[in-house]
Amino acid sequence: MAHITFRTFATTLLGAAAFSLSLPAAHAEEQGTLNRAWNDTRSATTNTWDKTKQGTAKAWDKTKEGSEKAWNKTKNGTTNAWDKTKDGADKTWDKTKDGSEKAWDKTKSGTANAWDKTKDGADKAWDKTKDGSEKAWDKTKSGTANAWDKTKNGADKTWDKTKDGSEKAWDKTKNGTANAWDKTKDGADKAWDKTKSGTEDAAQSTKDWGKRTGKKIGNWTKQAGQDISNTFSGDSK
Repeated sequence: MAHITFRTFATTLLGAAAFSLSLPAAHAEEQGTLNRAWNDTRSATTNTWDKTKQGTAKAWDKTKEGSEKAWNKTKNGTTNAWDKTKDGADKTWDKTKDGSEKAWDKTKSGTANAWDKTKDGADKAWDKTKDGSEKAWDKTKSGTANAWDKTKNGADKTWDKTKDGSEKAWDKTKNGTANAWDKTKDGADKAWDKTKSGTEDAAQSTKDWGKRTGKKIGNWTKQAGQDISNTFSGDSK
């Protein structure tokens, strides 16, 4: 507010001075009065400016000092806050690190224990499996041997039966074949005898027929010649 009043006052003073300079010489006395007023105004303006400048400087000093104090407080507070934050972060990190190490130790210990248990359980399971496999193999081997003995024994019995049956069948076949051959041979002999006898009879019959036929032909020829002779001689009787 003081700064605005000073500017208004200065403007008014300058306007009055310009107006006084424009007056004619007849108004010299009034000009002197105006000059005094101008000097007084300028003096007052200077004093006011000095006070304003001084007040401004003091205000700036206070502001600067307050800013520095505020900055120092802020810096100090920031430093303190950073120190606290850093200290808290360090403490948190130490706790976290310590907790992580403890957790890792527990995990490592638990993993080792779990591994030992797993390994021990695997060994036990393997022992049981191995033992069960050996027992199963022994049973299988024993059962296979028994089965083989039974199969072999059964096969031997079956072979004996088959061999005995085959021999009996062969004997029957051989006997039947011999009988059949004897019958065939006997039949063939008999058939041959019949064929031979029939052939001989047929040959004899053919021979006899030829003789009879020759006689008949001779007789017929003789009769035919007699008939022809009678015909030509006219003695047909």
